[in-house]
Amino acid sequence: MNFILKTAQEIASAIATQHAAMLAGEAIPYEHAVRTEDASLSKEIAGLLQGCRMLGFLEVDAQCVAQAWQAHGKRTGEFSLTEWPCEPRDFGIAPAPRANAFPSCPNHLGLYAVLPDAVWVGRMANAGVNTLQLRFKSEDETAIRHEVRAAVKNVQGTAALLFINDHWKIAIEEGAYGVHLGQEDMVDAPIDQLRSAGLRLGLSTHGYAEMLRADAVSPSYLALGAVFPTTLKRMKTAPQGTSRLYAYAKLIQHYPLVAIGGIDAERIPVVMKSGVGSIAVVRAITGESNPEIAANTLQAIIRSFLQRTI
Repeated sequence: MNFILKTAQEIASAIATQHAAMLAGEAIPYEHAVRTEDASLSKEIAGLLQGCRMLGFLEVDAQCVAQAWQAHGKRTGEFSLTEWPCEPRDFGIAPAPRANAFPSCPNHLGLYAVLPDAVWVGRMANAGVNTLQLRFKSEDETAIRHEVRAAVKNVQGTAALLFINDHWKIAIEEGAYGVHLGQEDMVDAPIDQLRSAGLRLGLSTHGYAEMLRADAVSPSYLALGAVFPTTLKRMKTAPQGTSRLYAYAKLIQHYPLVAIGGIDAERIPVVMKSGVGSIAVVRAITGESNPEIAANTLQAIIRSFLQRTI
């Protein structure tokens, strides 16, 4: 479908209709997707932006998609609304390998358990969980150091890879495998220092703008979420859903990818069809009466899926 002959409203409506599966949250009617500043744009860009807004994309993400759609059209000579943009070069993503890349980690991180303290880390490491994250919440640096040190000790002699959430300085000093940061934490964290320390770096993302921002520092892996509704954390964005997850994973498939947010045993197969190599869980383990059995069940589902597809 060539939209040279279309009005901005026709372009927007076509996007909202053809790509309705990309909707997150409530659909926005066309009249609410139009902004005053759109009048200064070409009808193509205005229509692309308005269509993305109708699908519930944040403005920064709508801008990313519209620019990529335009870049694809200029590169191919065909402005088609049929295919959602998923080419890295159209989003300005540099090819690999990169000089600024963080140390690599396994492409398939498997079950990724996010845990509240070092005792939980030890339990899941001994249960054979592939990847662990210590998410210890405290303002007491002494308590934080105690938990990080204990967690590092508790994975020794196991195959588990341990990431420390947020507390990068202590993670370096205590010899953790890696650090996981949220988007807000990237502002204050010394990325070059983390890279030179040899730590693996995982970054949370919740849409296109955050993915591109994270990609700029070439981390070891990217986390994508929240895929489904979750009560664990108040999110600024609506649950992304599987259609967006599939598009995200296709765009950044050059990274190990971790899907997170409301994923249980029944949802693992449909999530992993996206191409992600890891499923992150919290309550699916810590909320179970027998966490070891729960972890083994989840790992078996992931392992079975990977064996069929790799």
